[in-house]
Amino acid sequence: MQNYCSTVITGRARGLARATLAMACCVGGAHFAMATDALVHNRPGSDLLQACFAPAELAANPAEKSPRKGQRAFDRPEPARQLAPFQPVSANLRGAIRRVKLPPGKKLIALTLDLCEQPGEIAGYDGAIIDYLRKEGVKATLFVGGKWLRSHERRTRQLMADPLFEIANHSAAHRNLRLLSGRRLLDEVEEPQRAYEAIHERFGKDRCTAALPQAWQSLPNRMSLFRFPFGACNKASLDAVNDAGLLAIQWDVSTGDPTPAQSAKAIAREILNSARPGSIVIGHANGRGFHTAEALPLAIPKLKAQGYSFVTVSELLAAGTPEIVATCYNLRPGDTDRYDDLATAFRHKLPKATGPGSANWSTTIEPKR
Repeated sequence: MQNYCSTVITGRARGLARATLAMACCVGGAHFAMATDALVHNRPGSDLLQACFAPAELAANPAEKSPRKGQRAFDRPEPARQLAPFQPVSANLRGAIRRVKLPPGKKLIALTLDLCEQPGEIAGYDGAIIDYLRKEGVKATLFVGGKWLRSHERRTRQLMADPLFEIANHSAAHRNLRLLSGRRLLDEVEEPQRAYEAIHERFGKDRCTAALPQAWQSLPNRMSLFRFPFGACNKASLDAVNDAGLLAIQWDVSTGDPTPAQSAKAIAREILNSARPGSIVIGHANGRGFHTAEALPLAIPKLKAQGYSFVTVSELLAAGTPEIVATCYNLRPGDTDRYDDLATAFRHKLPKATGPGSANWSTTIEPKR
């Protein structure tokens, strides 16, 4: 879906009935309401999504895509609350999970998309990506910042209610956790948990969720996965995440999408060349995943044709044995250390990609020597 226009509300079903908000947007004669409705209609497990949100509400809105600077309305600590019960991560799962070793013959991939938001901004929501994944029935895990959860609560509820998507923790405000300690470090880990659980609680009081108790109970009441901002961690931050009951999820395929020069074809090529059974692919859907919306339709059909299925990270972990390392990195150990000095981190030119695994993603930039 690349074109949008105004909507006309003709009515909305309540309770168990499916929402029928009509969209009077035509592109080449196609009605967007019908097209958006088809993304979720009759999809297994989508009853809650259909009951709580009209088709036009789910559809991408181009006004939401770009981050907005100078916005500090959500630059506040998340209010204290009692978190849902959890247990620290067991010894055999502690560390940074980069991919999963699968049994022979299994061809599973986990697509992950980061929704980061830093202080002083409201990050974007690239709905065209979500629309495409819904259209194709592709599962994904969304690593969401605590600020993003608060500033996009309606979208958070939509993603929460959609069985295609798993929501995971991406820190409070996308700070480098290698540089934090004590309460500041814990807040970066815990605040998104509090934000998610507060939204979950409010959502559970809506009439649409009350009408579908079984579907509502299937929604996780806490996040169980975590991704480090900048892909940077150390032992202290890894321990803080694991002690909070969260698995630390890295990746083994980076799309390079935060780099504007990384074209859709280059992103697709990187995915196709580097992905293998058990891979975890990282991209962005917060308005900083340049060309990702155009790249996924180039890569996903080809991967499906090769016999791959897309699963959430939790499903991938359950299907095999996680490959765990003691530190975090993008392509090779130490390549994210430069984020310890953000004042100089972005002053260096991007290196030229030379083959599979060498995507021009910002965390691969090395200082000139």
